[in-house]
Amino acid sequence: MPLPTTAPKAFTLLFAARIFRLFAYGFLGLVLVLYLRALGYAEARVGVLLAFTLLGDAAISLTITTRADRLGRRRMLLLGAGLMVFGGAGMAVLDNFWLLLGAAIIGVLSPSGNEIGPFLAIEQACLAEVIRDEDRTRVFAWSHVLGFTANALGALAGGWLADVLQRRGWTPLASYRALLWLYAAFGMGLFVIFIWLGRNVEAPKADPAAGRGVIPVSWHGLHEAKGHVARLSALFTLDAFGGGFIVQSFVAYWFHRKFGVDLATLGGIFFGTTLLSGLSALAAVPLAKRFGLLNTMVFTHLPSNVLLMLVPFMPTLWLAVGVLLARHLIAQMDVPTRQSYVNAIVPAAERSAANGITTTIRQVGTALGPLAAGPLMGIPAAAGWCFVISGALKSAYDLVIWRTFNHVKPPEER
Repeated sequence: MPLPTTAPKAFTLLFAARIFRLFAYGFLGLVLVLYLRALGYAEARVGVLLAFTLLGDAAISLTITTRADRLGRRRMLLLGAGLMVFGGAGMAVLDNFWLLLGAAIIGVLSPSGNEIGPFLAIEQACLAEVIRDEDRTRVFAWSHVLGFTANALGALAGGWLADVLQRRGWTPLASYRALLWLYAAFGMGLFVIFIWLGRNVEAPKADPAAGRGVIPVSWHGLHEAKGHVARLSALFTLDAFGGGFIVQSFVAYWFHRKFGVDLATLGGIFFGTTLLSGLSALAAVPLAKRFGLLNTMVFTHLPSNVLLMLVPFMPTLWLAVGVLLARHLIAQMDVPTRQSYVNAIVPAAERSAANGITTTIRQVGTALGPLAAGPLMGIPAAAGWCFVISGALKSAYDLVIWRTFNHVKPPEER
């Protein structure tokens, strides 16, 4: 992809950071629930810990992203990387539930295997600062593809590494703990990448002559965009709550228990689903140009939800995997379009805050899902309903967001 920017260093570093981070999220999402089960915690307690992990990530993300435009985007990215190191190391050295809970709340961890924490919101604001409006969706789509490819490789590598360690005599608990230490090491690598970012990614300064206002000083960092962000946040909560029923760690555990799938095979399955999810983002770019960002978000997401609800009704492993793969082939087309849409309809000086609030509220919604899904996962006959509930909630979100925002057009569509 040609670099659509006059700041190739910033562009390259931001893409590298996303690839590096999503690789680590990939193997963490695969083993986290298995690690907690190996420590002896029941499914309901695991659900509580995952929920508070996500809630802690949400609180940290909100605090960091709503201040990034004022205090410095690079500075806040470095803080997030430090918390990623703390989260991985804390989970690796602790086994007391309450201490684990504290580390999970304070640290930045991804039980879903997907993007989490303050990084994406700030990175997208940085990217939007150095690219043109007409290139925004394409750049976000490529960021999504490369990130999801790295995420898929992370899941594959994590499953392979844990399997190799166990074949060489390591206990499952010890192999999972090694991956947590590796996750902390990736946090250190992310810290180094962010050190190299330049000043051109920071929010624009006040310049009345150029039409740039003062960055808001309210706690939420918003001024003109408050109405749009409030409505989007409420709807994203519904979508994310549905997604919380099928975080990757739960899906991995469901396949492991229902079909007896080993860890290496699970890594291969999630390599496939994640890779397809990433590649689907590229198809969203021409669709968005032809039909608009919002239409592409909604009308590619709805059929993926139907496929999701069919997964638990498949009688064999490979039929279930096939439906899951078909779902992921179209499931993520809404992601780059949604991200581009949010950045398009808010002022430049409010992008980090808008991205941060909408991303954080998604994390809150996702965090609430495991609280309800945990008890269901503990009942073999009821576990499959997590897929059905998730698909139904996400479909409701699609219909409501289209009805609410179909009149709000981004600059390139006006």
